[in-house]
Amino acid sequence: MATYELLKQEGSAKRAVFHTVHGDIQTPVFMNVGTVAAIKGAVSTMDLKEIKCQVELSYHLHVRPGDKLIKEMGGLHKFMVWDRPILTDSGGFQVFSLAGLRKIKEEGVYFHSHVDGAKIFMGPEESMQIQSNLGSTIAMAFDECPSSVAERRYVEDSVARTARWLERCKKEMQRLNSLEGTINPHQMLFGINQGGTYDAIRVSHMQEIAQLGLDGYAIGGLAVGEPTEVMYHIIDEVEPHMPVDKPRYLMGVGNPTTLVRGVGVGIDMFDCVLPTRTGRMGTAFSSEGRLNFRNARFAHDDGPIDRTCTCPVCTGGYSRALIRHMVTQKEMLGGILLSMHNIYYLLNLMQRARQAIIEGRYGAFVSDWMNSPAAVDY
Repeated sequence: MATYELLKQEGSAKRAVFHTVHGDIQTPVFMNVGTVAAIKGAVSTMDLKEIKCQVELSYHLHVRPGDKLIKEMGGLHKFMVWDRPILTDSGGFQVFSLAGLRKIKEEGVYFHSHVDGAKIFMGPEESMQIQSNLGSTIAMAFDECPSSVAERRYVEDSVARTARWLERCKKEMQRLNSLEGTINPHQMLFGINQGGTYDAIRVSHMQEIAQLGLDGYAIGGLAVGEPTEVMYHIIDEVEPHMPVDKPRYLMGVGNPTTLVRGVGVGIDMFDCVLPTRTGRMGTAFSSEGRLNFRNARFAHDDGPIDRTCTCPVCTGGYSRALIRHMVTQKEMLGGILLSMHNIYYLLNLMQRARQAIIEGRYGAFVSDWMNSPAAVDY
């Protein structure tokens, strides 16, 4: 059974180890998003191990290639060639993104496939069954992510339904984990806090789901269009009601400054497609801030992407001039190298955060970051 071991706390910032059946997760941690069992941009699991990735996140696998096929292949770890922890999403956020193609009812959600338009039904039980077939380390509960501009009454009804769905998820996961032939009988379940931008709804929902004794708790439905400071305000309101002895996961954020500030308000886990999406677009995270490699100023620069970075790209001799050439010529390798660098940048940032908490200087770490050229939006 997984356990969460808190090693050090400075204010709300936490340094911990999350023990799982697929290995330990050192937190705070950034988790890479391998949407369909692969990182977009052709970064392999061999590459991810080289840059010391701890956790891989996957979703969108029910339709293609199919969760039953993956179970037949021995589970997602074997299918992806990845022996470290994997977190799978429930499909709730994907349903949110299909607003015009769905119908939400108490039993679950009816929607049309984004692939071929086929009708699909998914409820808490179906979501747990899909994730059990995948055999991931951590399964996310099935929820509804209401719009950040939804009316209060709608959000209240939605959150109440999400709470009922969570109890069904827990019951179904317990059943699945007890079955003979289950790929991962130690699969964990994380609940998701929702409530839009309404403080009272958020707090009430967190208090309710904290009583269920789950393996971890996520804050969902943020970074979906609301102002950044509103997001931090919601976290500040919810955090005191989250169990301190369980990992806390802020879903869908990957801007470096958001990670630094998020750790400071008690978050353990983060995920986002941002490092690879920006890499494919020719942009790099760096200690100098945002670097756009379509810019002509890099054409004759023989230095690495970031002179302070120790990733395989920056230490491997790849110059800014070469990367600019590949980006402007639309050569795939440019995006691959930038994606690898960007992922490493966030992984290394979290390693530095962990060390700062252990040394009791996280407050100074945040201050130094916020006053540095690196503290920009991407």
